[in-house]
Amino acid sequence: MNITDLTACELKEKLDKKELTVTEITKAYVDRINDKEKDVQSFVTTLTDEAIEKSKVIEEKINKGENLGEYAGIPIGIKDNMCTKGIRTTCSSKMLENFISPYDGTVVNKVINEENMINLGKLNMDEFAMGSSTETSYFKKTKNPWDLSRVPGGSSGGSAAAVAANMVPWALGSDTGGSIRQPASLCGVVGLKPTYGLVSRYGLVAFASSLDQIGPITKDVKDSAALLTIIAGHDEKDTTSMNISKKDYVKALKNDVTGLKIGVPKEFFGEGINEEVKQAIENAIKVYKAKGAIVEETSLDVANYGLATYYIIACAEASSNLGRFDGIRYGYRTNNYTNLNELYVNSRSEGFGSEVKRRIILGTYVLSSGYYDAYYKKAQQVRTLVKNEFAKNLEKYDVLLTPTSPTTAFKFGEKSNNPLEMYLADICTVSVNIAGLPGLSIPCGVDKSRMPIGMQLIGKAFDEETILNAGYTFEQEYKFREKYKPEFKGGK
Repeated sequence: MNITDLTACELKEKLDKKELTVTEITKAYVDRINDKEKDVQSFVTTLTDEAIEKSKVIEEKINKGENLGEYAGIPIGIKDNMCTKGIRTTCSSKMLENFISPYDGTVVNKVINEENMINLGKLNMDEFAMGSSTETSYFKKTKNPWDLSRVPGGSSGGSAAAVAANMVPWALGSDTGGSIRQPASLCGVVGLKPTYGLVSRYGLVAFASSLDQIGPITKDVKDSAALLTIIAGHDEKDTTSMNISKKDYVKALKNDVTGLKIGVPKEFFGEGINEEVKQAIENAIKVYKAKGAIVEETSLDVANYGLATYYIIACAEASSNLGRFDGIRYGYRTNNYTNLNELYVNSRSEGFGSEVKRRIILGTYVLSSGYYDAYYKKAQQVRTLVKNEFAKNLEKYDVLLTPTSPTTAFKFGEKSNNPLEMYLADICTVSVNIAGLPGLSIPCGVDKSRMPIGMQLIGKAFDEETILNAGYTFEQEYKFREKYKPEFKGGK
């Protein structure tokens, strides 16, 4: 038995049956990290020694019969924009290279302190979560485990690649415009962006506060449901957190979609969507029909405006949120200044990368006097139209089905010199964040290069159960993980 091939739920089962111990599981993942990290480059900070020590403590407590969390002793990886007490939280930026958080974010507290999972490390990402390929990280470029010459997607590329490479059984990511779902699609794993307000954002370093959402990246849908059950819930420290009654999402997995109404918005299959991606989605639709679902074409008229609306709102909020990094309060401070103005300008110029600067400038422009009404106000009006259009469709259908990404994983450098082309990588995912809805990406095939293709399921607000069950039912039928494995081909 290869321990690192198992899902988190399978590991829990082995622990419960005493077929494996916490230290055996942790050591297997530490060995895997030592073997594969040099190729994949998923971690900004590894905590392998600390993980081994903690595994011994947890194992001792389990043996004494102490009441720990349901998933106590299961390892996890955490995206490096979530505050972890006493551990670097860098957001993959020079600006926060040496920042050590004095507290744990709510979600980190839930998985590490309450549930007693074992933190294997902080995972690489696009700088301040701005990017679609993890190429904007200050520290390293994470590689796609299926082909090391290709990107893993972004911004949660480190999280998705670590799960795909079996270096962690599951991981936490954050999704502002597709940053969980798009890398999950490119790396052949499962990514869930929960409804806005279902999971606390307290302790998540903000990019665009009205769009950001923490969610799980896992090997299969059952793990996704299990991790969501742990991290979801009201938090008084987060004013946007919704007081929704606690649910067990694993219980929603029925492996039955008989009578489920699925809408397929035609706008998501237009120009720019790769033919092999379209074909894989069409094949998935056939599976749903064979399982008794009702599948119909529908129209989301405003989907074409989603990308422009997203980038105006996201950049405006980013320019505001990143104002705190000024070289004085915390973060990077330049040595090259003679007055206060130079201190501000040089600290920010040296501390931020080019993509972050681009978005700050764009955001400041759309919020500036004379342009606010023409851009930001207009984008917020279109946002309302997008929400209403989704609501109208979701009155008629239980689930909307689209591609997750217009293409499979692209090669390094292919889009990084063309920001507009890079932004188009999020065309299928951004409107879900604008509407605040839940979205699930699951693998539904591979292209001729054997690179994974992802399918996105969009549900009603706070109805994660329906999309998880729809994803689970497809997964049980299609069995992607049994058919395909990352090959670590390619390279430098």
